[in-house]
Parts: sequence; C-alpha cells; structure tokens
Amino acid sequence: MLEAQAHSHLKTLLRQGESNWPHHLTLSRLVGRSLRRGDRTLLRLAPNQRERWWLGLLMPLCLQSSSAVLVLTAQQRQRLLQVERPRLARQGFRLACWEGNTPPPQDQLWLLDHAGLIQAHRNDLLGDRQLLLPGIDQLSEQLRRCMAIRLDASHWEQLRLALPQAEKPLLELHERLSRQLFREAPRVDACIRLDNSACQSLRDLLAVMGPCPSPWSELLACDPREWSHWAELDHTMLQWSWCLEPLEPLQQLQGLLSQRPTLMLSDSGDSARLEQELQEANASPTVTAVLREAELEEPLPLFAPRRQPLPNTEIYAEHLLEQSRRLILGRPGLTVLLLDDPSLRRSLTASLAAEFGTRVQDECTAPEDNGVISGSWSWWLQHLDQLPEPEQIIIGLLPIASLTSPITAARVERLKSQGADWFRSLLLPEALRQIPAAVAPLRRSGGRLAVLDGRLRGRSWGDQVLQRLEPWRPLQRLLPD
Repeated sequence: MLEAQAHSHLKTLLRQGESNWPHHLTLSRLVGRSLRRGDRTLLRLAPNQRERWWLGLLMPLCLQSSSAVLVLTAQQRQRLLQVERPRLARQGFRLACWEGNTPPPQDQLWLLDHAGLIQAHRNDLLGDRQLLLPGIDQLSEQLRRCMAIRLDASHWEQLRLALPQAEKPLLELHERLSRQLFREAPRVDACIRLDNSACQSLRDLLAVMGPCPSPWSELLACDPREWSHWAELDHTMLQWSWCLEPLEPLQQLQGLLSQRPTLMLSDSGDSARLEQELQEANASPTVTAVLREAELEEPLPLFAPRRQPLPNTEIYAEHLLEQSRRLILGRPGLTVLLLDDPSLRRSLTASLAAEFGTRVQDECTAPEDNGVISGSWSWWLQHLDQLPEPEQIIIGLLPIASLTSPITAARVERLKSQGADWFRSLLLPEALRQIPAAVAPLRRSGGRLAVLDGRLRGRSWGDQVLQRLEPWRPLQRLLPD
C-alpha cells in the first residue's frame, strides 16, 4: 500500500535529521491515500512561512507519481528543483518531473504554473490526472492574475492596422474615452471603472469588422457580466490602459476542480472562504483533515482597548499615531505596522520616522534589530518568510478590502444584484482568511498584538475577528518590561 511505503521510507529519512516537524508522517500517509484513491482531499495545515509540507508531499510522489499534476508558483518551483528534489536524490529517491505545455508521455510528475494550468484545462489536456494544489487559498487570486487582459496604446494601434476600414471610428472612440477618463479622474494616475456602455460600443463596432487580433479577440469573448473593466491612467504620458479581470475565475474555468481528483493544501489557518469558493465551483472536498501545531496554541497577548475611534472619523489618524508611538517606545525588537490605506500609511510612517529616525521604514526587508516596518497586509504575507520574527504587530486597519478597488467594487455589485449580503459573504471572509497567517509569527516569537481599528470592538462582526485570533489573552494596559 502506497501510504505504508511512504511512511516507512520517510521515517527512515527523518531519522537522519532532515526535519523535526511533527506532521511529516501523517501528511505523507494522507497524500499517499489521496493518490491511491483518486479522491478530492483538503488538508488544512497550520500557518507556517517555512513550507514544511514538502517532504510529506513529495515522498509518495517519488514512489508513485500517478501521472499527477503539481501546480506551483515560480518561487515554489525554484525551491522544488533547487532544494527539495536534490535533497531527496541524495538519499536515493528519484522524482521524475516533466515541464512543458504538453502532457508527459510516461508516468511522470507534470509541473505547471497557474498560467499553464489554465491553458492545459482549456485545451483539454489534463484528462483525469490528479491535481496537486499547495497554497489552495491563493488559487483564485493566482488564476485571476493569469487570466487578466491588459490593452494599452500599442494594442489600439495594432487594432487599427488590422482593421483599416474601422480606423476612423476607432480613433473617435479612443479619443472620446480618453477625454472622459482624464476629466473624471479623482487624482493623478487613478484607476477608474469603465461602464458597460463603453465596452458595448467597442463590441458593437468590432462585431461587424471581422476577426480581431489577440488580445482583442479575448476581450470580445468575455462576458461583461462576469468580468471587471477599469482604466489605469498615466498622466505623465497622457495615456491609459484598459484592464480586465474575471470576477470569479473558478466559475469561469468550469470543471477545473470538479471533473478530476484533487489534493489541496491550505495553510491560511481559516478555510471558511475557501470552502465557499469550492462549493460554488462544485468541488467541495470529500475528505478533510486538520493538522495543528502546538506552538500556535499559546495564548496571544492582545492589546485592543474599547471605545477606539472608527477609521472614518477625523481623529483616527491622530489616534493611530499616538497609540503607535506608545507601542513602539522602548521596544527592543522588530515591530510590524499593518494597514492597507496607502495615503494613511505614508503619513503615519513619515510622522513616526520624524520621532524614531531611520529605524522606521516602509515595506523594507532589511530592518534594524529594533526596526519598525509599515506595510500592507499583502506585502507582509508575501515577505514575512524573509524577515525575522517580530516582537509585536500593530494592526492599524483590519484587512477589509476597499470598494475603491475596481475588481472589489465589481464583485460587490455582482453580489448586490443577486440580493446577497456582500459584506459577510465576501469582504469579511476574505479579511478573516488573512489574519491567522499574518499573526502566526507572533505566537512563535512570544510577541504581542495590538489592534487599533475601532471596528474590532464597535461592530458586531468584530467578534468573528476575535474568534480567528483565538487563543488570546487581553492586555488591559501597556506596561514596561
């Protein structure tokens, strides 16, 4: 049986001190079981930036690849080929990997990135191969980014050359859109949503002009109701780019997960939003297992005073500066300050730098020992493995997506049209998914967490945020060490 063989070989390997993670053997048995049975399995791992799941995933594949498809980011692919695969080879385990846009001719592990996965699915090349998806929590975002379409000035010129009979109306349409966009821009280099009338005008024009070159053909194939359209302005060059992204990529790629066995690894620490996405894609897992870590079960010191101002009040910026100053003062370790509002973050960073000097940096990966790093939530989640474990994290704003983002606004409007509770079915679950992974380094370092967003105590949904932070113990006041 594959599970027993993988367990035995991995146990021998671990005796040589390859890793001290307690779940290697359990994970290898679960992966081997999923490969043998060809089912749809979701394995929920504790948030960990070191990706300690590699040995447990690869050992069963060394013994039987089962013509599986492993979907990796560029960073994960580099680690597989330069670190994990050579490490296994030194111990006598061979992993046959195949790269390319066509399936492997033999029983080999097929390595694909997310763009390659989309292409293989559309060309019906995946067949009944089992998909292996580490980082399943970011799958929708990765697919959305790969499916995005961007049309700039060079593409308009390309279209005019391909359709000379439509040159005049194309120029008139582009000029009219340009005047409208720059006139309505709320600020320099803004992003402005394009209404359906502009999209439909172009569609009507191109529909009677014959075949269009790529990427215009892809634009015409998009259902406007399922895609978000916006313009990114460049005031320096007085040009703009037309950007399109699918609202729900898993629903666009029908059958990607539902028509074949799938093994999914989640390490966000919260799977509510993921389970909703899988259910909407008809790909709910038949087997789910949770692997916890004892070091993440220690209570987290939480400073979150009641009656803090809300972010939309005039005094909030002053409150954020005053409380951040108190929290940073005298701390010998690294402090991370998280908020997604770029303008507010720049202002706060500048004010703190005026008091604490060069130890305060914005999105810096080489901080001082007692440095203060301000950054967005997405930046922190992407780079936390490159930074020392912080002594404290200050949450200036909870990661509730802003409706100023065109893609977020379009997704919200779609839910509104369906009569759904767009905040509790979209914005809140996506925010809750980011929190456990973002604060996990604090539990390992024994640091403290401060939440300065008044909505934590002032809104009913704040209790759900506190639940995601469990276990925690309250810090009623700030005292010197």
